[in-house]
Amino acid sequence: MKLRQPMPELTGATEWLNSEVSKEQLVGERPTLIHFWSVSCYLCKEAMPQVNQFRDQYKDKLNVVAVHMPRSEEDLNIEEIKKSAAEHGISQPIFVDSEHKLTEAFENQYVPAYYVFDKEGNLRHFQAGGSGMKMLEKRVNRVLEELEKAE
Repeated sequence: MKLRQPMPELTGATEWLNSEVSKEQLVGERPTLIHFWSVSCYLCKEAMPQVNQFRDQYKDKLNVVAVHMPRSEEDLNIEEIKKSAAEHGISQPIFVDSEHKLTEAFENQYVPAYYVFDKEGNLRHFQAGGSGMKMLEKRVNRVLEELEKAE
């Protein structure tokens, strides 16, 4: 995805965990962070406490959605996904992307990967890899500050 492109529709999930959300529910009111992860991804698990802290810190200002992107056959086991989500405190909606439908819509190749959309649903920041949570936080704060100035 390129910056300023609109958020793809959140369709094609083989399953939703925690709750199901649509693009319409996310766009319009507040910015959204969509993060891709996988049960077999060590860096994802390492970064998850920071993602969760982030989610909790901005719970009134930011939508957070997790996308489980399998990297192998073993990653398709829904019970393992549920177990890993519980172990790592992922309480936000989880789009289980076993057929890579959303992965392809995002043109995403990485886990972990983070996409920040403004409240209009346009991509404002993308980053991949386990480090750089400070940069992610800066970008989210920039989008939130723009929102506050606009109000």
